[in-house]
Parts: sequence; C-alpha cells; structure tokens
Amino acid sequence: MQHNKVIICGVDTSKLPVLSESKKTELLKKAREGSKSAREELINGNLRLVLSVIKRFSSRGENPDDLFQIGCIGLIKAIDNFDISQNVRFSTYAVPMIIGEIRRFLRDNNPIRVSRSIKDLAYKAMQSKERLTAALGREPTVSEISNDLKVPRPDVVVALESIVEPMSLYEPVFSDGGDTLYVLDQVGDKTEQAGWVDEISFKETMRNLSDREKLIMKLRFIHGKTQTEVSKEIGISQAQVSRLEKGVIGKIKQ
Repeated sequence: MQHNKVIICGVDTSKLPVLSESKKTELLKKAREGSKSAREELINGNLRLVLSVIKRFSSRGENPDDLFQIGCIGLIKAIDNFDISQNVRFSTYAVPMIIGEIRRFLRDNNPIRVSRSIKDLAYKAMQSKERLTAALGREPTVSEISNDLKVPRPDVVVALESIVEPMSLYEPVFSDGGDTLYVLDQVGDKTEQAGWVDEISFKETMRNLSDREKLIMKLRFIHGKTQTEVSKEIGISQAQVSRLEKGVIGKIKQ
C-alpha cells in the first residue's frame, strides 16, 4: 500500500472516479429506470466509500479483499434500495448498509455460536437500524429500534450484543510514549486481593514454624516421603511425626 494508492481485489482505488452528489442522483434515477450502465458506473464511483468503511475493521484480522467484496455487496444493496425521493445523501444511507453487511459476515463467521432466534432478531435489528438511520438522519437509539420492531428493549440489547466481535484481552486501548495499556489492564479481579492476603498469611505461618516442623513438611510434601521414612530420618517416632504434621496443617488452615 502506498500513499493514496490502494490495490485491493486487483483494483487500483487511486484511479477510481469520484462522483458528485448531483451525478449520483442522476445515475440513481437512471438505474431505477433499468439502466445497467448507470448502475455499474454508480458502483465503481462508490468503491472508495467501501474502502473507507473496511478500514474500520482492519484490526479484526480478516482478509481485506474478503471485507472489500462483502462491502461491495452492501453497496449494491444500498444502490438497489435507496429512495431518491428522501432528502438524504446517498453516502448517509450507504455507509450503514455496508457496515451492516460486513458485520453480518463477521457474525456468521464468529466462532462463538449464537442461537438462530437471536441471530434472526439481530439481523432484523440491524435492518431496522439502517432504515431508521436513513429516515432520521442519525443513528437511532435502542428504544427506537425496539419500538420499530415491537420487540422488548432487553431482547434487542441481547441480540445486538450477540453480534459484537469478541475483543482480545491483549488488544491495545491506549499508548503513550511506548507504555501501552491493554484491555487486560482494565479488567478487575475481585479475588485477586484475597489471593494476595492468603499468600502472605501462608508465608508468615511457614516462617513461624520450628526447624523440626519445617523439615517434616519439606520431607513429607516436597520430597514425598512417608511418615515412617521421616521418623527414621529425623530420629523420632512415627506417631510424633503424625502429631507434628497435623499441628502444622492446623496452623496453616487457621
């Protein structure tokens, strides 16, 4: 990739035409009347728009050529469904359509399996979102999507969340002077503090054991010797070893 030059799917996007709004409107009208050449020119004239959209998904690790082709499907759907009577710029309508098509592709290729009913609702919610965006000239709220579909708001939230791409714990979220902050750094662990306290308590208990108690624990649980073998090695009875061992374990439990 060079500055202002992107080769994708064999297309040099730096050589693609840029259409004015008036030209787009003219071509849309002709395409509605059945002109295949106008439709083709409209597609080629908006490929840069597809390219700008797929850049948003560059961190997903997907093949750019695949995303570009999926984005082109979204563009074609936008061309075929755009209502020229509405006072809305074509790009305002097309961008959500392209994004929706790419998100559907990523959702269907997601390793996390989602039930068919939730997938269907998510698909309808995305369609509703695209339709409302075109009508309102802005991105709709979840409540507006819920009212449009006549579906409870919590169900819409669950459906939309189900198609969000999982994020790696090691994905960088901020970098300043070489010190990178990752998602993992922002995830809390309620058991972490308790774990530190337990470890400190355990070490403190071990330090307070007598030399004989420490030796018994080392021979029993590090070297794996039986109580009889320990008793012979340190010169006390097996019963004494058992009593001392139970006493140490009791201290550790406390």
